Amino acid sequence: EIYSILLCITSMSAFKINTVPTQPIAGQKPGTSGLRKKVKVFMEGHYLHNFVQASLDILPQDKLKGSTLVLGGDGRYFNKQALQIIIKICAANGVAKLFVGQNGIFSTPAVSAIIRRRHAFGAFILTASHNPGGPENDFGIKYNISNGGPAPESVTNAIYDRTTTITELKMADIPDIDLSVIGKKNWEGFEVEVIDSVDDYLQLLREVFDFSQIKALFDRPDFKFLFDSMGGVTGVYTRRIFHGVFGVPMECLLNSEPSEDFMGLHPDPNLTYAADLVKKMYSGDYDFGCASDGDGDRNMILGRKFFVNPSDSVALIAANAQAIPYFKGGLKGIARSMPTSAALDRVAEKLKLGFYEVPTGWKFFGNLMDAGQLSVCGEESFGTGSDHIREKDGIWAVLAWLSLVAHRNSGAGKFITVEDIVNEHWATYGRNFYSRYDFEEVSAEKADEMMAHIIKQIADGSLVGKSFGDGYVVAKADNFEYTDPIDKSVSKNQGLRLLFQEGSRIIFRLSGTGSAGATIRVYFDAYESKNIQQDPQVALRPLIDIAMQVSKLKEFTGRTDPTVIT
Repeated sequence: EIYSILLCITSMSAFKINTVPTQPIAGQKPGTSGLRKKVKVFMEGHYLHNFVQASLDILPQDKLKGSTLVLGGDGRYFNKQALQIIIKICAANGVAKLFVGQNGIFSTPAVSAIIRRRHAFGAFILTASHNPGGPENDFGIKYNISNGGPAPESVTNAIYDRTTTITELKMADIPDIDLSVIGKKNWEGFEVEVIDSVDDYLQLLREVFDFSQIKALFDRPDFKFLFDSMGGVTGVYTRRIFHGVFGVPMECLLNSEPSEDFMGLHPDPNLTYAADLVKKMYSGDYDFGCASDGDGDRNMILGRKFFVNPSDSVALIAANAQAIPYFKGGLKGIARSMPTSAALDRVAEKLKLGFYEVPTGWKFFGNLMDAGQLSVCGEESFGTGSDHIREKDGIWAVLAWLSLVAHRNSGAGKFITVEDIVNEHWATYGRNFYSRYDFEEVSAEKADEMMAHIIKQIADGSLVGKSFGDGYVVAKADNFEYTDPIDKSVSKNQGLRLLFQEGSRIIFRLSGTGSAGATIRVYFDAYESKNIQQDPQVALRPLIDIAMQVSKLKEFTGRTDPTVIT
């Protein structure tokens, strides 16, 4: 009892705030989802400190003082040290309370859920998402706002501007906190509460889905399942949800122990980097396979010897929303990022739903959700989600697909597979053949030169009306610009588009999620209502050839083959 009282008295003591001189560090402009650099960059001097202090500086100070923030990350290398630094800066800047995930672990979707359920002012999320981790690889940080979503461009631009003028930091003189123990640590005017990483998120998922229906699917002897967490944060959640709730054997939860270097894997759930899962699924021994990325917001869905393209995935979820109790009142609207295939457009048209095309970046969906105009949305980059939170959500997408499969197999009879469901969808709506080519770690200078070459052709009007044979005539060429229908903000330069008269599209973008060099992404989208069983690479070959011709990608970059094909 004496020890506890003394501990309580000590823990409620005041702390000293140190003002630390600093100076601006170049290159702290956030990309589409936060600031990402090599971990060694973040570990140098005040690189991390400056970004966190700048983020707090630009927030309304009357709301920041006495506020509650959420803090956690995907467990990658440098997470542990970064958490302690951020705790000290938050304490010194008047934050009253921090909810921190046990061991500093939170998936990005879980952070969004906690912000909303606990009415927090915002959050710092430590992640470089699907980028590799470890001492030689990547680290990242982003700030989420009170709706649970990523900070909009107005906020990230303000953060960047502040990093260019910052001259001092505020740091609380408090000891490092043991984040492995759930509980509270108090000082005068400041509290850190370490909470279970899964509880809030799992409670929300139970409200969204019919867990008993999904459990019945897992109980079938003819249903075999695999989930690859790729060494990322999702492993904490898959063990609690899929093993603990649904009874999935642990051996079916692959790479489910979070690792600072993601077990040496590149935690990007696609056909290239999740090769072991793909191999197992194409062996024909499993009925449903899925994977998630480093921070748990992306997903890949596979059936037995069958890959579900992310663009098709969101379209199928929207078309079958009645399988999910959360949508029992119907969908408010649906949306996709501009580079995502037009498969979702056809669902919107047939079901007479409101439809939106937005730039790449989940933050663009948030305003529509907050205005009650959007229920389901997705990006071709393996991001799918709904308005239950304000981030894309890998486990949500997996549970949505399991709900769909369970719903279709609720009666007796032959098992209806993932492939069956997709083929039925194509028979109803037609098929958008779609592929994305990623050319990773290209010289940034050469990538910019290539994009400038395309922009010149768009500006001088030489592409419009040009025929490339096989019926491909350019109807429109532009640099996509988006006016938010809610707040009327304008986002320019969101991707170079070639739109053809018969409806096909080619899109060129430089990725905003890399940490080194540039990633050139080229997207191909072509609709077919009858011959729907072609190989996508064969169906899209004319568009691929046109893209290489127009961009002169090989001439500018020296690359002939993409690093990743989706």
